[in-house]
Amino acid sequence: MPLKAFRGPKVWLWRWRRNPLKRRADVVEAWVVLGACLLTVLAGVLAGLAAAGSVEHGLARERATWRPTVARVVAQVPGKSPAHSSHASAGERIWAEVRWTVSDGSAHTGRTRVEPGSKPGTPVTVWTDPRGHLVSRPATASEAAFRSTLIGLLVGASTAAVPFVAGLAVRSRLEHRRMEAWDAEWARLGPQWGRTV
Repeated sequence: MPLKAFRGPKVWLWRWRRNPLKRRADVVEAWVVLGACLLTVLAGVLAGLAAAGSVEHGLARERATWRPTVARVVAQVPGKSPAHSSHASAGERIWAEVRWTVSDGSAHTGRTRVEPGSKPGTPVTVWTDPRGHLVSRPATASEAAFRSTLIGLLVGASTAAVPFVAGLAVRSRLEHRRMEAWDAEWARLGPQWGRTV
């Protein structure tokens, strides 16, 4: 016989209905479940939106302040240029030192990837921050939207897991205490069932 036959039909919100058999533990469990559900949703949504907004704002600031700059290769780069080598794969680049000048006239040097076989003075486009330091290319608006959405979802799900797991732990503890109470009650009343009146 299926287990559902022993449990009877499922009644929604039974812990909130008036019932003479309802115990205090049932009411406490109902509030724990409701509180855990609300906290799970609220914490997940708020944390996810805050994280996505923060990432989006940071990436927008990078797009607004980071600028492309023309740098020049400092020394001969090893290897043959892709035009002269049949073995060089398309897009293969080698780390090399480059030099560039920022708006205040100061010269900076750093390392970036350039074409193999590049000669000294070969122009290379690099991205710099307002202080003239090398940075990576900033994310485009669509890349930023995707990244902020993904991070918002991850942060929201991680944050929502905390009240969800806490609610499960409290509910499990309440269930354990209820089973102990039933065992104690059965130990007290069970032997009386066999007696005849």
